[in-house]
Amino acid sequence: MDAIGRVMVFAGLLIALAGGLFWLLARTTSFGKLPGDLSFGGDNLSVYVPLASMLILSLVLTVVVNVLYRVFR
Repeated sequence: MDAIGRVMVFAGLLIALAGGLFWLLARTTSFGKLPGDLSFGGDNLSVYVPLASMLILSLVLTVVVNVLYRVFR
C-alpha cells in the first residue's frame, strides 16, 4: 500500500506541475493563437480547435519522453 500512495502523490505532483506550466505558457506566450489553430464562433456557440498548438506539444513531449527513456534505460 505504501508504494501505491507514493505513486499517487508523484502523479498528482506531475499533474500540478503540468497545469502550472500550461497556465504560465498561456499567460506569457501566444501558444494557443498560432496560425494553424482554428476558431469558429457564432451567436450561441464557439468552437476552438488547436491543431498547430497540439502538434507542437506532441512533438515536444515525444522528444522529452524519448530522452528520459534513453537516460533511465
